[in-house]
Amino acid sequence: MHPAVTIRPFADHDVEPAMVLNNANIPELNELDHAEVARLAALSESALVAEVLGDDGQSRFAGFCWVLGPSQPYASLNYGWFSRHYSEFVYLDRIAVHSDFRRFGIGRGFYAAIVEQFTGMHPVLLCEVNVRPRNETSLKFHHAIGFREVGQQETDGGKKTVSLLELPLS
Repeated sequence: MHPAVTIRPFADHDVEPAMVLNNANIPELNELDHAEVARLAALSESALVAEVLGDDGQSRFAGFCWVLGPSQPYASLNYGWFSRHYSEFVYLDRIAVHSDFRRFGIGRGFYAAIVEQFTGMHPVLLCEVNVRPRNETSLKFHHAIGFREVGQQETDGGKKTVSLLELPLS
């Protein structure tokens, strides 16, 4: 049985653990510094944190995600692709779950919270997943919860290829 998971809004004290977790997940995620984590969390329409209650009664930082709306000052190639193809959307820029807490339902919890928050506000939730190098676990997860591919593009100077995904929010 897994310990209790809490999903809550991102706070200023989450910047450091989010940066550490993000940078532990390269190449699935690109490296970020403290300032960029703080900036992206502040730009987000929704920034969430997952905490897991330990046996000692202490909450542990288990993951984070953030979701950006349209027309943000964000130079991501993938965000740019979606911005050129969609006028109204929310974009899940990144999601990271600590390896000790995978398979606890945190990813599904984040997606459930995002879908609940944005259904009726925006027509689609968008994200991307690496297909080169292949992130099979993430691809299977996204397809299982209803995402479909709407395109692919190379990133990182041709070192990566991503599958661009859409989930209708109706």
